[in-house]
Amino acid sequence: MTSDVAVPAPETAAANGHGEAHTTAGFGALTLGSIGVVYGDIGTSPLYAFREAVTVASGAEGSPTIAAVLGVVSLILWALIIVVTLKYVVILLRADNNGEGGTLALMALAQRAVGTGGATIVLLGIISGALFYGDAVITPAVSVLSAIEGMKDVTLTFEPYIVPLTVVILLCLFAVQSRGTARVAAFFGPVMCVWFAVIAVAAIGPIMRQPQVLYALNPLYAVSFMLHHGIIGFVTLGAVFLAVTGAEALYADLGHFGKRPIQTAWLFIVLPSLALNYLGQGALVLDDPGAIVSPFFQLFPQGWLRGSMVVLATMATVIASQAVITGAYSLTRQAIQLGLLPRFEIRHTSEAHSGQIFIPRINQLLLVAVILMVLLFRSSSALASAYGIAVTGTMVVTGMMGFVVVWKAWRWSPFAAAALIVPFLFLDLTFLAANLLKVFEGGWVPLALGSLMILLMYTWRRGSRLLFEKSRKLEFPLADLVAMLEKRPPQRVPGTAVFLTSDPLSAPTALMHSLKHYKVLHEKNVILTIETAQTPRIDPAERVRLEQISPTFSKVTLKFGFMESPNVPKALAIARKLGWQFDIMSTSFFLSRRALKPAAHSGMPRWQDRLFISLSRSANDATDYFQIPSGRVVEVGTQVTI
Repeated sequence: MTSDVAVPAPETAAANGHGEAHTTAGFGALTLGSIGVVYGDIGTSPLYAFREAVTVASGAEGSPTIAAVLGVVSLILWALIIVVTLKYVVILLRADNNGEGGTLALMALAQRAVGTGGATIVLLGIISGALFYGDAVITPAVSVLSAIEGMKDVTLTFEPYIVPLTVVILLCLFAVQSRGTARVAAFFGPVMCVWFAVIAVAAIGPIMRQPQVLYALNPLYAVSFMLHHGIIGFVTLGAVFLAVTGAEALYADLGHFGKRPIQTAWLFIVLPSLALNYLGQGALVLDDPGAIVSPFFQLFPQGWLRGSMVVLATMATVIASQAVITGAYSLTRQAIQLGLLPRFEIRHTSEAHSGQIFIPRINQLLLVAVILMVLLFRSSSALASAYGIAVTGTMVVTGMMGFVVVWKAWRWSPFAAAALIVPFLFLDLTFLAANLLKVFEGGWVPLALGSLMILLMYTWRRGSRLLFEKSRKLEFPLADLVAMLEKRPPQRVPGTAVFLTSDPLSAPTALMHSLKHYKVLHEKNVILTIETAQTPRIDPAERVRLEQISPTFSKVTLKFGFMESPNVPKALAIARKLGWQFDIMSTSFFLSRRALKPAAHSGMPRWQDRLFISLSRSANDATDYFQIPSGRVVEVGTQVTI
C-alpha cells in the first residue's frame, strides 16, 4: 500500500539553503574531523593497493622488477595528484549545491542548470547513486579483511581465524550504528592522524636505504611503464586505481566540513603521508622482492610493533567503513527526497546535527551483503578485483555531470568546459576500462549490485510517475470542488482538517472519501502539499507558502531540501507565525492509503508492476516519515490499479 503523498515531485527552486553553516565550528576542528571521516577510505588503501598493483605488473615473471616497482609507484603518485588533487580538491569542490556535495547533490545542481529536459541527468544520477551502494558493500569487507590479514605477518597461527574475526568485527560495527556516530566521531580524527603519521614515518628508513625509489616522482616512469608493458600495463591500471578509491568522499562530505578544511587536510597531511608510504613500500620491495607478499606490514619490525600496527590498521579500516556506511544513509535520504526510492524509516541520532541519521533497513541490507562478500571471497586480494569498478563508474558519471555544471551553471563555453573536464573524463574512462577486465574475477559483484539498484530506482521513479498521472486523470479539480462546497456546504464540524496531497490542483482522495462517507466538512480545511527542492536545504523563511482559496479552504505548501527530513508539525509552527491560526490538538490530518493492484495496461511490464507494488508496500508509513503525531491522523483506504 502507498500514500498519495508518496513521491513529492522535485522542483526547481532558488533557495538560500545550507550555505556556510559548517563554518560555525573552528577551522582546526573541521580539518581534524575531515581527516577522520573524509580520508578513512583512501587513507587505508596502502594496505593493499601497492601489493595488488605490483603483483599484476610482475606478470609471468613472478618476482617484481625495478621497472615494475618504479612504474607502479609513479602511476600511484600521479593518480593521486591528477585524479584526487586536481579533479576533486581543486575543481569539483567548487561545484557545491548550496554548500553540499555528493553525487545526487551534483545531479540536482546539473538538473537545475539544464532546466527542462533533464531526464539524462537524472539517469546519470541514478547510475552514480546505484554504483555507490556497490562501493558501500565492498569497502567495509575489503578494508577490515586487509587489516586483519596483517595477523599472518605476526604469526601464522592466526591465519584460520582471519575470516571469522573479520565477520565478528563487522557484526559489531553494524550493531552500534543505531547509537549514532557522535560518540565515536570524536576519536576518528585523532586516530587517523596517528595512522597517517605512523605510515609516513615507517617509510623513511626504506627510502633512505633505497633512494632510487624517488625516481618514481618523475611521471616519465609511469609513461614508460605503460608503453613497455602492453596489456599487462593496462591491467595494472585497474589495480593502481585502488590507491584513489575513497576520492568521492572528498566531494560527498563537503557539506559536513567545508571546502577549506578538506583541502588543507589533503594537501598538508594526507597526500604527503600517502606518497611517503607508497615510496617506502616501493623501496622495501626494491631491497627485498620477497616482501611483495605483504609490503605494508613488513615496513614495521617483527614483534610487538607489527602487532600494534595490525590493531591500528583495524581501527583505521573500521573508521573507513564507518564513513562509507553513513554515506549510504545520507545517499538514501537524498534518494527518497528526490523520488528515487520509497520512504524508509529514518532515525536521527543527534539533536545538534541533522546529518547524523540511521536507517535500519539500509543497515540490515548492508550487513547481509558485506558478510556475504567476506564469506564469498575470503581474502582482500580476491575482493580487490571487485572493488575498482563501482568507484571508477561513479567517477565517470561525476565527470559527465561536472561538465554540465561547468558549462551551464558556471556559464563557461562548451569548448572551455570540455578542455577542463575531458582530460579527467578520459583518464576515468581508461581506469574503468582497465577495471572491466576484472569482471569475471569478482568485478561482476558491484555491477550486479549497481544494476539491481538502478532497476529499483528506475522502477520506483517510473511507477510513481504513472501512478501520479493516472490519479490526476481520475481526480476532481480542487477549485471546482471548493466552489461547490462553499455554495452548498454540508454539515460543519468544529476544528481544522489537513488533507495531504502531492497534487495541489486536484481534490485530495482523502477529502473526496471523507465527504462521500462522513458527509461532513470541518470549519477550516487545509490542502497541504510537501515539495522537495533541488537544493540541499531551505531557508526557514521560505519553508511555508500560504494561499487562501475560500473562506474555509486554504492551501499550504511546505518546502524541504533534499537533505532535510520533513517535519510537518515544526514547519506548521512557522505557518502559525505567518497568520494561520490553528490548534494542533483540534487538527486532524487526513491521508489516503492506496492498495495497488497491477492493471492490464500500465505502461510498464507486468513484472515491473509487481516490483513497484512490492516497493510501495515496503515504504515507511507517511505519518512517521513526515513526523505527524499519530493520534491526530485519519487514514482513508482506496484501491488503485496500476
